[in-house]
Amino acid sequence: MKALVLLAPNTPFSLEEVPDPTPGPGEAVAKVLACGSGLTIQHVKAGRMNAKFPIIIGHEITAEIVELGAGVTGLAVGDAVTSYYYLNCGHCRMCHANLEPLCEHPGGNIGRECDGGYAEYIKLPAHLFLKFPEGLDYKANPAEIGVVMDAIATPYKVLRRAKVTARDTVAIFGAGGGLGIHQVMMAKWAGAKVIAVDIASEKFQACKDAGADECVDPSDGNAVEALMDLTGGKGIDVAIDYVSFKSTIEPAIQALAPKGRFVTLGGAGQTFEINAHDMLLKELDILGSRYVTRAEIIESLELVRDGKVWPIVTDIRPMAEAEALHEAVEKGDVTGRGALLIPG
Repeated sequence: MKALVLLAPNTPFSLEEVPDPTPGPGEAVAKVLACGSGLTIQHVKAGRMNAKFPIIIGHEITAEIVELGAGVTGLAVGDAVTSYYYLNCGHCRMCHANLEPLCEHPGGNIGRECDGGYAEYIKLPAHLFLKFPEGLDYKANPAEIGVVMDAIATPYKVLRRAKVTARDTVAIFGAGGGLGIHQVMMAKWAGAKVIAVDIASEKFQACKDAGADECVDPSDGNAVEALMDLTGGKGIDVAIDYVSFKSTIEPAIQALAPKGRFVTLGGAGQTFEINAHDMLLKELDILGSRYVTRAEIIESLELVRDGKVWPIVTDIRPMAEAEALHEAVEKGDVTGRGALLIPG
């Protein structure tokens, strides 16, 4: 099969012919139709996230099951599927409680600890394949459908985590990024007033197209004042931070209204300070959010199937142009998501 192999971090893709994978007991193999190209896998390519090199990256797949290993149930050859990103065990207390991101025996991630979707075929433990809901036309838009398991499902989970309602004003930090702009779209779908916060002001129009009511550039250090002005001094009900720098977390929390909720899921993970007395007086919720559950992926796919939301995929290319696509992702030149058609 054709595969885009990363031989080492911060190196170009090597388009190679490698052996087709064969499923062992409890595993399945799927033919990949498309795979999303988000910033997470670019972090792996650039060496900012660890992986077992050489590796085939990519996890936002649209695929079809072609072979099953011994003992596999619940899947059949021909099933259309996407993948679950975390290599969860599927049988611990957390997995049985539908809290798969908190698996007690995590095995890493697809495209970091095992080969991913930048290849014609992908082999995974069978329980990591999720069948598409009935009526979802994945063949017409394989690139868009493939990214749903992350680009739509992650913001969908955050809406539930922060208990966003149509009465809320929601500020999204890092709103111009691949997940941030989908969070803008999902918050607007939930009926909230949406404020996009990003230092890349050239992305404000895209944020408005996705549903932002207002945009704020925090680079002048006045983000709190701007958010307070836009809410008539009340403050924001929900702050969602896809950056997770001290410089974004602290003003986001400072701008919260009473009973405000702050959610961080950015990759930087910096240490920050907040005033415990303010937390007490305002009864603030300070929350973290990891990846999603299997159920949240299915529910997100159903939203797409039903025409409620649609992924923002603006750069779709064949495998031969993967290097150029990742250069664009690295530069921040891709709005929403990019994707590869496999083999393309």
